Amino acid sequence: MPTRLALLMGLCLSLLISVPAPASTGDLSGVIEGFMAKQFPRAQSHFWVVNGTQWQAENEVVVDLNTVVTNRASLAPTESRFLLLIVEGKLAAAQNIPLDSGVDCQPESA
Repeated sequence: MPTRLALLMGLCLSLLISVPAPASTGDLSGVIEGFMAKQFPRAQSHFWVVNGTQWQAENEVVVDLNTVVTNRASLAPTESRFLLLIVEGKLAAAQNIPLDSGVDCQPESA
């Protein structure tokens, strides 16, 4: 009996974990890819890495993003870093920041 109970609890837990995020968060990877296409229209190839995220509200997130882009005219890749503000699944703002800077994405206090 304890084995069945443990198996049932594990199944319920796995179902809870696999529930998709609310629709208001949007597809972050799709938003980032859209940003990359607009920011680097001449890129031959690119990849990006999310350094961190900070949820400001249920439908608002700041993404700390590193990008590596190779342009058609140059073989040397260019690395950049951005902060993206994504609100309701859409890019609201982007800011280029130095690669080695510290980032504090905490909400402003009242």
